[in-house]
Amino acid sequence: VDSLFFLLLQVLNEKKLQEVDSLWQEFETPEKANKIVKLKHFEKFQDTTEALAASTALVEGKLSKNLKKILKKIVAKDAHEQLAVADAKLGGVIKEKLNLSCIHSPMVTELMRGIRSQIEGLITGLPSREMTAMCLGLAHSLSRYKLKFSPDKVDTMIIQAISLLDDLDKELNNYIMRCREWYGWHFPELGKIITDNLAYCKCVRKVGDRSNFASSDVSDILPEEIEEEVKAAAEISMGTEVSEEDINNIIYLCDQVIEISEYRTQLYDYLKNRMMAIAPNLTVMVGELVGARLIAHAGSLLNLAKHPASTVQLLGAEKALFRALKTKRDTPKFGLIYHASLVGQSNTKNKGKISRMLAAKTALTVRYDALGEDTSAEMGAENRLKVETRLRILEERGMRRISGTGKALARTDKYQNKSEVKVFDPSGDSTLPAVPKKRKIQEVEEHDKETAVKAKKFKAETQGE
Repeated sequence: VDSLFFLLLQVLNEKKLQEVDSLWQEFETPEKANKIVKLKHFEKFQDTTEALAASTALVEGKLSKNLKKILKKIVAKDAHEQLAVADAKLGGVIKEKLNLSCIHSPMVTELMRGIRSQIEGLITGLPSREMTAMCLGLAHSLSRYKLKFSPDKVDTMIIQAISLLDDLDKELNNYIMRCREWYGWHFPELGKIITDNLAYCKCVRKVGDRSNFASSDVSDILPEEIEEEVKAAAEISMGTEVSEEDINNIIYLCDQVIEISEYRTQLYDYLKNRMMAIAPNLTVMVGELVGARLIAHAGSLLNLAKHPASTVQLLGAEKALFRALKTKRDTPKFGLIYHASLVGQSNTKNKGKISRMLAAKTALTVRYDALGEDTSAEMGAENRLKVETRLRILEERGMRRISGTGKALARTDKYQNKSEVKVFDPSGDSTLPAVPKKRKIQEVEEHDKETAVKAKKFKAETQGE
């Protein structure tokens, strides 16, 4: 296929095709090319739409209707001839459907390259300017089709947003660490009192030098108890004195941290809205951050939908998986999906089971989001409920059901694990009856009473005689 037509050429000299390394020399000029191949069939497309459909089918390794008609004519006339194809997958489809012998080899690749270079000389009556315009038009149409551009389903925005969010987190951590370390030389006690990074930067930006804490009001940033503690620490601080220029530079750094933090919050809201618009069911199942990372790792929402549940479960843990396979150790049970809230809720014993079930349901919801027409999140909510129910059953597995007998109702008893290791019982060795060495007070009293009663009976009997 080329621009707006199907072109079928017949090889005239097959011997020269065997010399793959020097085949390019046979296509140096149009005259030489015409001695190797000749035009056998020419089929023009009606419009660009038809050409796009045929090109898309070829790219995907499928047989279009127009190509099928042309090849049927060839089968009727020259069934014994071999068809050279550049795509082995397409050759397999042609052979299966039309029973036409196809060949694919490095020689065919070189032949196709030579034909493309001399296409204008092989077809007469087609100006090069028109050929270029047709090729360019079809290339634009094909690129547009591949992008599948739709303003409602743009997952590229999600991939860029989650990547930027991760970058911002790294930069924020670096900036905050530098800010705490830098200002810590001047007021080291502040870092231990204020644990929140944003509040720390806001305090430093507002107050500046530690000597200003006594006269400054930071109640809008800190609670009253912490504010009093900070003011008390500022009076007895053991930090070094710094110049006003140093403080100004630290304040500029705090401004950067606050601005990036505000932008990060705005970006997170944007990402959350985009995820709910593009993949609502996926968002309900695993959350917007984990869902966005899965899409970014797969490349697109459609690529993620093509993955089976087992792949979704291990996305992000490829390195650990291949290392485990190489060393013949246990393979990982989860990848990016480990950060989902449902996996985090479960205990260590059940994390593998929950991640497997969550991956299965996530794969279903992703396919529904990517290929379904409905934009509601009902399916995701239903599947999440199923996973939560399963999690609850696994967590309560310590309690087992014991059936009652007769009319007695079934009761729940705590499950106790019985050890399989058998312990030797020494009590079976002795043939003497086991008598405790010490008797209880109650037993002694009962024994004394029985003795007294027997003595009275014996005395009465003797007196009666």
